[in-house]
Amino acid sequence: MVAKITVPHSITRALNYNEKKMKEGKAECIHAHNYLKDAGQLNYYEKLQGFQQLISLNDRANTNTIHISLNFDITEKLEKEKLTEIAVVYMQKIGFGEQPFLVYRHKDAGHPHIHIISTNIKKDGKRISIHNIGRNQSTQARKEIENIYQLVKAENHKQKKYEEIRPLSLQKVLYGKAETKQGITNVLNEIIGKYKYTSLAELNAILRLYNVTADRGSEQGMIYKKRGLVYRVLDEKGNKIGVPIKASSIYNKPTLKFLEQKFITNESLRQPDKKKLKTSIDWIMVKPPKSLQQFKEALQKEKISLVVRQNDKGIIYGLTYIDHTTKCVFNGSDIGKEYSSKAILEKCGQTQSFSLQETIHDKKISIKRNKSTVLDPAPDLKKDLSKTIEIIINPAEEFSYVPYDLKKRKKKK
Repeated sequence: MVAKITVPHSITRALNYNEKKMKEGKAECIHAHNYLKDAGQLNYYEKLQGFQQLISLNDRANTNTIHISLNFDITEKLEKEKLTEIAVVYMQKIGFGEQPFLVYRHKDAGHPHIHIISTNIKKDGKRISIHNIGRNQSTQARKEIENIYQLVKAENHKQKKYEEIRPLSLQKVLYGKAETKQGITNVLNEIIGKYKYTSLAELNAILRLYNVTADRGSEQGMIYKKRGLVYRVLDEKGNKIGVPIKASSIYNKPTLKFLEQKFITNESLRQPDKKKLKTSIDWIMVKPPKSLQQFKEALQKEKISLVVRQNDKGIIYGLTYIDHTTKCVFNGSDIGKEYSSKAILEKCGQTQSFSLQETIHDKKISIKRNKSTVLDPAPDLKKDLSKTIEIIINPAEEFSYVPYDLKKRKKKK
């Protein structure tokens, strides 16, 4: 059993966190200690009032809330009643047996765990000291509970965790089936140091094969501005789910700074592998497949994964090749024009339909990227475009004449 203790700024914040999980169907309040009603009969305000009555007795206390999570091994199957019993015994052993507290069972991770929230303000207004409570009272209570209930010990759990970092076969991370951080660590440990990628996009092309992605967040967000990086689990549709894991908290420290150094190193290391990849693709294209899917399946037989990059409207704009034999990653355009998405789609006999608005938008982007390139607009648009250009280049003269009678006259003194 692993116990983690935090001290939030307010009881409202701790309560809202757990109640939000309940609304999302990811948690359940299984016990209300020293409340007049059972957990299932209490509403949000009754839960909050049970704490606020005591907190109001001591206005001078800077800290008045404690939030505890008790985490159990993935192999342990603990029923609601057993989790409640363990929570009550634990709280008694750390000196909170007479306090009101709420116990929530969470279902948002692969391992069983509960959250407990309480206040350290007693009925007489005095505080329960929480200084070094994690190192002293909590550690002692944890060890006693592990022996009483025959739980996997925290020391053994940590040792087992590091042993499992190197799995015999790499598998996809399935959210809720395994511990999120452990699953991500397993994938990163097999990929970060072994594959040759030269950008975050290329790394993500590999990681997505195992339902993991490296995320810098939005450009306006604090993570991006501070050059941070988090790793997240993806569902089968590629949507981000679960709690993000900071790169700095992972065992092998795959931070953005570390990856950028790998990008530079990998650029030269992957060059000798380009020829083999081109040969494999050329061999398949001797008799071109009839579709992109057939091309993808043919590459898989050569132990090459094809990641298709497309926009929200399903338009394919790029291909990424991942050779699992040489452990190299290349975008199609980096190998050569004949290996780009446009060339491969043409060889496979596939065409993409663009709407008129998308065509004009793409042409504008092409003009911005290469001002020396002259594009021939669609025939139906030539007249309208020429008129528009003529109006812009040669605007008609305008006169802002105001009749003399309407001009404002100065008043005589």
